[in-house]
This record gives sequence, C-alpha cells and structure tokens, in this order.
Amino acid sequence: MVGNLLLRGMVAGLIAGVLVFAFARFFGEPLVDAAIAFEEAISQAAGQAAEPEIVSRATQAGLGLFTGVIVYSVAIGGLFALVFAFVQGRFSSLSVRGTSAVIAVAAFVAIDIVPAIKYPANPPAVGNSDTISVRTELFFLMIVVSTASMVAAIALARRLTSNYGAWNAAIIASVAFIVFIGLVEHLLPPINEVPENFSAMLLWRFRTTTIAMHMILWSVLGLAFGALAERRLGVGTGVRSAYR
Repeated sequence: MVGNLLLRGMVAGLIAGVLVFAFARFFGEPLVDAAIAFEEAISQAAGQAAEPEIVSRATQAGLGLFTGVIVYSVAIGGLFALVFAFVQGRFSSLSVRGTSAVIAVAAFVAIDIVPAIKYPANPPAVGNSDTISVRTELFFLMIVVSTASMVAAIALARRLTSNYGAWNAAIIASVAFIVFIGLVEHLLPPINEVPENFSAMLLWRFRTTTIAMHMILWSVLGLAFGALAERRLGVGTGVRSAYR
C-alpha cells in the first residue's frame, strides 16, 4: 500500500514540477537575468573583471532549471505521500482528497510562507558571499521551527476538540501558532543585504514569483495526489489507515 502511494506521490510531484518549471522559465528567469545584469554593471563600474561563465545562462535557465525543479518536486511528492500514509486514518477522518489538501496547505504555510516572512528569497546581486553559511543556517532553522510548530498546533487542536469543538480548537491552535512564530521571528537576527540602488520593484517581483512557484507546487501536489490516491484507496471518509 505504502509503495503504491509513494509512486503516486512521485507522479504528482512530476506533474507539479513540470508546471513549476514552465512558470519559473517564463516568469522567473527574466527577473534573474535583470538581477545578473545589475550585478555585472556594478562590477564593471568598480573596475572588476567579469567572472568566467562556467555554465552558460541558456543551460542554467533551461536544462539546469528543469532538472533541479523536477528532482526537487518528485522528492517532495514522495515525502508528501509518506506523510499522507501516516496521517490518513490515524489523525484524519477526512476524505482522501480532503486530507491531501490539508497537508498541502499546512506544508505550504510551514515550509514556505513562514520562513519567507523572516528570510525572503533574494535574486542574484543581493546578499553577501561572506554570510551565505549563516543565512542558510538561519533559513533552515526557521523551516524546522515552523514545521515543528505546525505539527504541535495540529496536535493541540486535536486535544482541544473534545472540549471546545473543532472550530474553536482550530482557532485557539492557530492563534498559538501565530504568537509563537511571531516571537521566534522577532528573536532571530534580521538580515538585510540589499544594495541601496537595487530596484525595489525587481526585488518585490522576484520574491512574489518565488512564492508563486511554491504555491503552484503545493497546490498541484495536493490536488493531483488526492485524485491519484483516491483511485487507489477509494472514495470515502478514509478512516482506515493508509498503511494497512
């Protein structure tokens, strides 16, 4: 059963990856090119020699982007299927599609939205190479804290449901999640390495495009996997564990 769901998750990830690649290729890459042009202009103005291009931009924006997005999306699809197999029937009595949709929304918020509020994505020419390790560590720390907090909030909502009802329990857990995440993001150090003359519009468009890419990934993954898994498990409330 789990292997079958895993395969469906990878297929859903492949579908999502193709759509994410198409979006990134036509909407994201032009922004990257503009940022690279800005970076090169700054280097030329400072009298610095141009860095050798080991991999051409055409390859980066084409085959390289496609390979990276597909591998990432298929891997995420497999992990998504494993989470679904563990949750369905044990912690969720929703339908197959309902559980898939809830997992996708929760993952999008915890893995993408919350970390991006504190440490948003930056295009080329933004960021100090000397701080890349620190920035990477802080970003992944934010993902871990956010994901763990989301799991704790869901567990809290389940515990409170019997006393306060599903809606009230969900509201209480959501408020607790927001308060805790707000405190964590307040305590973590801010990072602002955007050059003074960098286009604010370009930066905004790059960050919103990045969020949109992740939104496409999780939306398509949640919907596609729900449809594929439903064909395997059948339509119903899904009270039976998917591991069985």
